[in-house]
Amino acid sequence: MIIGLLLALAAILVLPFLVKQIEHNLECFLFVMGILVVIISGEISPGLFLHIFHNEMLYFITGAVLVAGIIFKYSVEKIRSCVEFATRRCSLYVFLFLVIAVLGLLSSVITAIIASLVLVEIVQALPFERTYKIRLCVIACFSIGLGAALTPIGEPLATIVVSLLDEDFFFLLRTLGIYIVPGVLLLALFGAVAVGRNVVLIHREEMDEEDPDCPMAPTVENFPSIVMRAAKIFLFIVALELLGAGFKPLINTYVIHLDSMLLYWINIISAVLDNATLAAAEISPMMTITQVKAILMGLLISGGILIPGNIPNIISACKLEIGSKEWAKLGIPIGFGFLILYFVVLFLI
Repeated sequence: MIIGLLLALAAILVLPFLVKQIEHNLECFLFVMGILVVIISGEISPGLFLHIFHNEMLYFITGAVLVAGIIFKYSVEKIRSCVEFATRRCSLYVFLFLVIAVLGLLSSVITAIIASLVLVEIVQALPFERTYKIRLCVIACFSIGLGAALTPIGEPLATIVVSLLDEDFFFLLRTLGIYIVPGVLLLALFGAVAVGRNVVLIHREEMDEEDPDCPMAPTVENFPSIVMRAAKIFLFIVALELLGAGFKPLINTYVIHLDSMLLYWINIISAVLDNATLAAAEISPMMTITQVKAILMGLLISGGILIPGNIPNIISACKLEIGSKEWAKLGIPIGFGFLILYFVVLFLI
């Protein structure tokens, strides 16, 4: 069984980068792999599917994406005008810094889902090339993934951890705030420089909006495409639930008893598995605060490395049609850079 699960994990990590059809149909691939791993692990049962489809977050996230898509369809021009006005009146560096920092910190209050939906609409409306939009999106999703863990409202991982440890509302802010807030601000500073340094703003009077390659060409949105995108998000989340359940025997057997430093690095698997599921499997009231910090920071940082690692990544990549290779090209170096930085802070200082 364990060998089968390890082979499945390897396939999930590698195949989206090697096979274009899989990269372009990542939701279906992960769903199929989810079914496969629950069969291999013996976790498949009617109860599992009942549990998945009774998860309110599944419908909340799908509904939020659907509603946001409809709102964007009718407000795209207003959003575009507001963003263009802001980029004209404000330094681009300051604007990018504020987008990444504010969404990252506010995500703990408005939820990571809403923060990522707002991010998508801002990125869509920005008057510059796709390459720089992808950079901004990836960096901002790292920020949202980190910031959302400051309160139990922000994301399911935070809710689960507070519940498992029977702690108060501000436990995560007290425990992780000293690491997360500087991390969000550092990401905002990095994003402002990495995106703003070479980007060329293209305003409306300088371009031909009839050109489909134009950065501000009107987004083609119709109800079937909006519904299809929401359906893909639904399938994506179901797939992550299945993967989390299928890999649980592997986690329970080899992961949860490890040393804090090893737990930190092992949780790189959060790049492809739901971090809330991993937190639920690993966190225990019997753990030391050092172990809890190691697990949570490893999960939160690794979640931004690849598209399946976090809900903001999934929403943003689906809406902006970002491929696995495009995401990983920036997500991997940022993720490992921050993992090394936080490892030094957590364990060596």
